[in-house]
Amino acid sequence: MDIQVEGMSCQHCVKSVTEAVHSVKGDATVQVSLDSGLVHIENLDETQRSVVETAIEEQGYEIKN
Repeated sequence: MDIQVEGMSCQHCVKSVTEAVHSVKGDATVQVSLDSGLVHIENLDETQRSVVETAIEEQGYEIKN
């Protein structure tokens, strides 16, 4: 699953977004690209997308569709 996230600019952002994903599914594999704003998540069902997006938004980031 790929989610486009706006507002990430540093390693703290990477950590915050990764922790947000792990709060939904602890064993998910998360790759964050600061350059593109793309968060790539493996081992997560598409049915959990809205929960993950909400967790990321609660960290202060904006989801782009």
